[in-house]
Amino acid sequence: MAYVVALSGGIASGKSAVTDRLVELAVEVVDADQVSRDVIAPGTPALAEIVAHFGREVLRPDGGLDRRAMRKRVFADDASRRALEGIIHPRVRTALRQSASASRADVLVLAIPLLVESGSYDWVDRTVMVDAHTATQRARLMLRDQIDRQLADQMISAQAPRSRRLAIADEVIANDASLASLHQQVDSALARWRFAGITRTR
Repeated sequence: MAYVVALSGGIASGKSAVTDRLVELAVEVVDADQVSRDVIAPGTPALAEIVAHFGREVLRPDGGLDRRAMRKRVFADDASRRALEGIIHPRVRTALRQSASASRADVLVLAIPLLVESGSYDWVDRTVMVDAHTATQRARLMLRDQIDRQLADQMISAQAPRSRRLAIADEVIANDASLASLHQQVDSALARWRFAGITRTR
């Protein structure tokens, strides 16, 4: 059975840069963001539940969820955000656990942006946080999503505080410096995970 690592971090902390490096190193990575898209695809029970709660105006003309409009709506309203998360997160957790059970890799990394907010993952072997200072997150987010500072700050504030993320981490990968520094940390971490997987007892 794979050694399962839950990889998380605040928005725009650099999780994608970490998973890109892991893929380069031939590590199996399952992206919870992609899983969340799959569970709300047109025709799924989750999308029907979202429409029932929020109305058909949350749909694009092709019948898919208008994610950009939905994101603005939920980040401006905590009750709406909690309702959406209550529909999506349990389904994502189930899908990720199924992926972990089926994996034949030595190490499986589950990239879960909203790990703290999305419920219990106490069945994973290791929890790893990618961490960056809030100012770094804000700058990256404004550039990446072409949004203003106010929306960037709302998106950051909607997540669990940095202190809470770090409190549950077994390991932290710092990402305020260069890409080379980040890669060095990822390479070293992977060696530790593989050793832990070999030496653990079941």
